[in-house]
Amino acid sequence: MPNRTRWLLLLALLVAAVVVAVVVPLPSPLELRDWAARLGPTAPLVFFLAHAVVTTTPIPRTAFTLAAGLVFGPVWGLGLAVGASMVSAALGFALARRLGGRAIARLGPDRVRALEERLCERELLTVTSSRLVGIPFAPLNYTLGVTSVRWRAYVVGTVLGLVPGTAAVVLLGDAVTGGMSPAMFVMFAVSGTLGAAGILVSARGRRRRPAGEVTARDDDGAAAA
Repeated sequence: MPNRTRWLLLLALLVAAVVVAVVVPLPSPLELRDWAARLGPTAPLVFFLAHAVVTTTPIPRTAFTLAAGLVFGPVWGLGLAVGASMVSAALGFALARRLGGRAIARLGPDRVRALEERLCERELLTVTSSRLVGIPFAPLNYTLGVTSVRWRAYVVGTVLGLVPGTAAVVLLGDAVTGGMSPAMFVMFAVSGTLGAAGILVSARGRRRRPAGEVTARDDDGAAAA
């Protein structure tokens, strides 16, 4: 597929995703709970698939995460929320990587490319920290997809970065009908602070990369392009 066509297709998909996010009404966690109750035994599977697909658009995943705790309890709710979020993150990353390739490294302004290179030298820290800070989920998936971040660092970093915040929201959702622990707010504050610190560390300076690491990243980007 020619580069221009891929960029036009990616732009069209992004515009469509934004339109869906703006136009489609987002159900409340309680509405999702009632919907899941009507589904019976198939509720976990349907919930998982709906969560994974819908949150590939810029629609916030908070309602699904809250509903996961309300409907399935803290343990199963956390597992479903993290699992569905990982599938959604992988879909967004793969779509952006397939259509955009390593666009920032190839087409970005000099300063942007220099920053992208430094961030990708510590790619696991960059991905984990970006998730901890709470950058909007779907836009971050797309943005990382057009960087030089490799799949392994993206997947591991996404898991590490999603679990603390998702756990806090799932626990909040499970506690909507009862008390709400202030520990949730402490978790958000700590994870956000750690994430901001991690991004600053990634953005500062650069370390010498082994030749094999450069080759692996370039091969990954070339294959995706």
